[in-house]
Amino acid sequence: MNVIDASRIDSAYENGAFSLDRWKEYIRKAFPPAETLCLDDLEECLKAGLSWENDYLPMLNQAYQNAAARARALASFRSLTVDLNDRVRSVFGRELDADLVLYLGLGSGAGWVTQLGGRTAVLFGIEKIVELGWEGEKSMTGLIYHELGHVYQRQHGVLDREFAENADRFLWQLFTEGVAMVFEQMLAGDEEYFHQYDEEWAEWCGANLRRIANDFNSDLGSMTFENQRYFGDWVEYDGRGDTGYYLGARFVQRIMKTHPFDELINFDIDEVKARFKAFLNDLNEE
Repeated sequence: MNVIDASRIDSAYENGAFSLDRWKEYIRKAFPPAETLCLDDLEECLKAGLSWENDYLPMLNQAYQNAAARARALASFRSLTVDLNDRVRSVFGRELDADLVLYLGLGSGAGWVTQLGGRTAVLFGIEKIVELGWEGEKSMTGLIYHELGHVYQRQHGVLDREFAENADRFLWQLFTEGVAMVFEQMLAGDEEYFHQYDEEWAEWCGANLRRIANDFNSDLGSMTFENQRYFGDWVEYDGRGDTGYYLGARFVQRIMKTHPFDELINFDIDEVKARFKAFLNDLNEE
C-alpha cells in the first residue's frame, strides 16, 4: 500500500477563507486524479438539495481553523498506516494494493474507495474527519479499517455491480457496507466495534434492529439517493445517523454463521436477496 499525505491545505484558502479556485490548484499538486471526482460529487449533492453556503463552506472553513484537529488526524493516520498490510495479512491471510490518501476533499466523505488512474484509491477527507470529530486514533482506526474492507472486497471478491433497479442498488449498498463493517471488526478483534458513534448509538440500534430492518425493507421499493435515510451523517432514521451501517453489520454477521468471509464477498445480488429475506424472517420470529 502507498500512503500519501496531502494534508497541507493552506494553499486552498485565501485569508483564512476557502476558495474553490485555490482548491483546484491545491488538488492538482496534491493528488490530481481526485479533482474531477470531487467536483462531480459536489455537483450531484448540490442538485440533491445540499447548500454550498450552509453545508459546505462552514465545514471547509472549520477544517482550516481547527489546526489542532488536523494535526491529531495526521498523527493518527501516520500511526495507523505503519505496517498496515502486515496486520491485514495476519488476520485475513491476504494483502491489499491501494493508495491511501489523507487530503482536503469537498465534503465527499471521511472515507471513500474508488478507482483513480488505474489504481484503487482510498481517500480520507480531512474536512469531514474534523467535522465529525473523528481525528482521534480510535475513530480513525475504524475509518481506515472500514475503507480497507471495501478494498478487500474489490480485490478478493466482487464489490462493484451494475443494477437497473434502485431496490437492488440499495440492498447491495447495505451488504457491502456490512462487509466493510465486519472487516473492521475482525481487524480490530471486536465484533461489537462500531466506529460511527458511541455506546448509546449502538445500544439504540440494537434495541431497534427489527424495526430498522423492516423499515429498510419497506423503503427499498421507493428508495432514492435523495430520500434514503440510512447511509451518511447528513440523513437520519428516527433521529439517528448511519443506522444502515449497523443493520449491514448485523446482516453480514448473520450470514457468517453459515458462510466464511472469503466466500460471502463473492455473493451476487440474488444470493444477497435470499440471505436478507432469511435475515428478516429470523428477526421477526425472535
